Amino acid sequence: MRKLLVITGLFGISASIISCGGGQGENPGQVYMPDMAYSRAYETYGYNSLPEDHDLKKRGAYYNGNPVAGTIARGDAYTFPIATGDSGYLQAATYQSPMQGMTITPAQKKEAERLYLINCGICHGTALDGNGPLWKNGDGPYPAKPRELNADYAKNLSDAQMYHTITYGKGQMGSYASQLFPEQRWWIIDYIRSKQGPAKATDTTSTATTTAVSDSTAAAKK
Repeated sequence: MRKLLVITGLFGISASIISCGGGQGENPGQVYMPDMAYSRAYETYGYNSLPEDHDLKKRGAYYNGNPVAGTIARGDAYTFPIATGDSGYLQAATYQSPMQGMTITPAQKKEAERLYLINCGICHGTALDGNGPLWKNGDGPYPAKPRELNADYAKNLSDAQMYHTITYGKGQMGSYASQLFPEQRWWIIDYIRSKQGPAKATDTTSTATTTAVSDSTAAAKK
C-alpha cells in the first residue's frame, strides 16, 4: 500500500513539472489567436498616426480624437451653458434646461429632502423660512438672516435662476457645485418647489386705476 502511494505521488509530481513547462524550456508553445494575446493598446481619444493605424488624415478626413461637440457621457446631466455673474443670472430667468420638468422618482424625492437638509437647511431652515442653525432667530453665528425660500421673492425665481445660484453662488452664498451633482441640484429645486406653495397673486387693479387717473390728469393739463 505504501509503495502504491509513493508511485502515485511521484507520478503526480512528474505530471506537474511537465504541465508547468519543465520539459519545454523557454518555448511557450503555439498561440491560438495572437491578435488577441498581443493586441495593440489604444488610448482613449488617442490619435494613431501610423499608416497601418487607420490614418484618416491621409484619406482627407479631419479627426482630432475628441468627442463630438455637445456630447455627454451616458448618465451625465446636460451642461449648463450660462456663465456666472449677474448677467448670467438674469439670462437664467428665461432659460429652459432639458433637465427642467424631468420626472422625479419617489426615491429621488426622498434623496432630495436629505440633500436639502444637509446642504441648504443649515442656512435656509428646514421650513424654508431662513431660520436655520446659522441664524437661529438671531442667536446663531450668522450676522444676517438667510433668504426665505418660502417668500414670494424665491417663489417668483425661475428654476434656472435657482440652479444658477446653487452652481455659482450668489451674494453671501457660495457655490455648491462641488457638493452636488447637476442632477441633484434639480432634485433639490423640485423639493423646494413642493414645499413653497404658490406665490401671492399681484394686485394689478390698483396699479391700472392709478395709471388711468394719472393719464387723464395729464391729458386735462394739456
